[in-house]
Amino acid sequence: MKRTSLSAAFEAFRIEAECIQALESHIDQEAFEKAVDLLANAVRIGTSGCGHSGIACQHFSHLLCCIEKSARFISPSEANHGATGFLQAGDVMVFASRGGKTAELLPVMDICKKKLVHTIVISENLSSPLATQADIVLKQYVNREVDRFNSQGTTSTTSLCVIFHALQTALLEETNFSLEQFACIHPGGAVGERLNKPETYES
Repeated sequence: MKRTSLSAAFEAFRIEAECIQALESHIDQEAFEKAVDLLANAVRIGTSGCGHSGIACQHFSHLLCCIEKSARFISPSEANHGATGFLQAGDVMVFASRGGKTAELLPVMDICKKKLVHTIVISENLSSPLATQADIVLKQYVNREVDRFNSQGTTSTTSLCVIFHALQTALLEETNFSLEQFACIHPGGAVGERLNKPETYES
């Protein structure tokens, strides 16, 4: 392995750590609280994004299901071909777009507006087309991507996932989700084995 390769690899740890450390200061607390309230009270939640943002949205949808919130990732292409029928008036759609200009998401925003679906946008660009149409905007912060071209979705994906994790953590508290509930829906794997042991709930 080249020394430059190893040096770049360890530099990635520093870059992403700095991003996470600074991210909290870029989140507007009032907007975050409103987002949590909307998500906590939603009957259904959709998430949508392209590329790495879309993959992070799939992760968030799964996390929401893990606390018994009815959620699904809606790909932008499917959204424009009927999949937004999943959402009804009063539900919530979460969009992730670092630049806030993702062309595939703009028609989906229009659909949500027509259907009276609440919209949350996570973006670095608060003056972008998606952000300016959203009910709530959470500002994403990215210092730089870790690759030497500053172009691959690395740090930006980490930043987005941390925002999703913060929302999930708040929702778990807001909805009073219990360990027993999670044990019921997660019997599989080492986690399920640990959660479904009788001694887990002994006082």
